[in-house]
Amino acid sequence: MGRTRARDTEHPEARLDHGGIARIVPSEFTSGFELIVDGTPQSHVDLDDPTHLHFEYIVRMGAVIDQLPPGPLTAVHLGAGALTIPRYIEAMRPGSRQQVIELEAPLAQLVREHLPLPKGAAIRIRIGDAREGVGRLPGALQSSCDLVVSDVYSGAQTPAHLTSVEFYRELSGLLAPGGVLLVNVADGPGLAFARRQAATIAEVLPEVGVLADTQVLKGRRFGNLVIAASAAPLPTEWLPRMLAAGPHPAKIAQGAEVHSFIQGARVVTDADAVASPRPDASLFLR
Repeated sequence: MGRTRARDTEHPEARLDHGGIARIVPSEFTSGFELIVDGTPQSHVDLDDPTHLHFEYIVRMGAVIDQLPPGPLTAVHLGAGALTIPRYIEAMRPGSRQQVIELEAPLAQLVREHLPLPKGAAIRIRIGDAREGVGRLPGALQSSCDLVVSDVYSGAQTPAHLTSVEFYRELSGLLAPGGVLLVNVADGPGLAFARRQAATIAEVLPEVGVLADTQVLKGRRFGNLVIAASAAPLPTEWLPRMLAAGPHPAKIAQGAEVHSFIQGARVVTDADAVASPRPDASLFLR
């Protein structure tokens, strides 16, 4: 999560179909650029070094991806923003085949024009709703993906229809036997939403890990949690040490700790799904 910036018409921007504004601005804190949508930082991209991951939760996703077996990946990304993770995978694993589903055509065009993808990258962007788009993916992707990433936000909230057990069953159908699902979840004190999301994902994929800053994982402040899940044991042997070392120290909850985390949390269905909590506007001031 980030902060609100003052409007600056010199920076590239696009009006989105829902009426909001997407802008690309130089990062104030590091090299590269940030994609800002309606005042909410959505992505950071460093064109000179696509392996430079700046946002904390993206660093944690990258750490999990690094644990996957070596070589090119087959990946599907839902809501990739400025395509930070697809760029990272292309840089680290040349030859990977990646599909991206993005709701907003104007946003995709803005990113293509001002933050161009590497030449020759096998990254296809499909325009449409994430859930509907999954149903329209080529049949050959069923049971063949090494990685599926769900990081969809409308403004600062994940839409309700992308939080249910029915949705996660659709995503699990894309995964190869050892494939991994990564889900970005934002929640605040108490973590009621995140606990239900972890319980819902665990209903579909039995091996679950939750990665977050320790204070966020304890439910003491609003922040991002990354839920990693698979039908097979997660490849996390070295992950706890890597996360603890930084650059953004964090931990991964696994096994009994995850069971405790989700105890008593109800599985989300299409009938009772709700959008993720809306963060206080002050969260984006830093």
